Amino acid sequence: MLLNDSDLQAIWLTARLAGIVTLILLLVGTPMAWWLARSKAWWKGPLGAVVALPLVLPPSVLGFYLLLAMGPNGPVGQFTQSLGLGTLPFTFWGLVIASVFYSLPFMVQPLQTAFEAIGDRPLEVAATLRASPLDAFFTVAVPLALPGFLSAGILTFAHTVGEFGVVLMIGGNLPGITRVASVQIYDHVEAMEYMAAHRLSAVMLVFSFLVLLALYAWRPAPKKGA
Repeated sequence: MLLNDSDLQAIWLTARLAGIVTLILLLVGTPMAWWLARSKAWWKGPLGAVVALPLVLPPSVLGFYLLLAMGPNGPVGQFTQSLGLGTLPFTFWGLVIASVFYSLPFMVQPLQTAFEAIGDRPLEVAATLRASPLDAFFTVAVPLALPGFLSAGILTFAHTVGEFGVVLMIGGNLPGITRVASVQIYDHVEAMEYMAAHRLSAVMLVFSFLVLLALYAWRPAPKKGA
């Protein structure tokens, strides 16, 4: 068998984490991207910078502050404890929250670009046909931005799969709970199990290639003369 039970468990946990994070960010990131694409408010720039911050911020820094916030003395930790839920660090749902923050720009920025490319004209036409702003969004903007949704979903899923620093900081290394594929590879290398690390790394390499292949396959061909 190429992969042992521990490897398969880590892969399943990684896929589950990435799937949940992608769904959450589709719900959260879509209205955020729409606002960033349409708004002319002065604080659009600062909010866009906050959204993009995980692109340049070291994962350990983001993980450290999330750990403080979700710990027993942090505001989030005190809130979850008051609800009888305990604290989120070193739990699967703590990983989900950390991954949502870390993968946010990979969902919002492609959607923002897709919404900006639509322009005002299609929405103005929908308005003349007495479509409400909500109707125009779902019947005009979303179909026109579909390639952006596909790119954003693929990138978010793949980026979450490849996380290491944030998940290790927030989740630690608990088998079946927080030990995702990237941490499992680290464990193999640390134990000098290089063949096991190679096999799991090869699986992740093939997955990454297929993700990029799907991303480029979905990307529309440029128009002639553009």
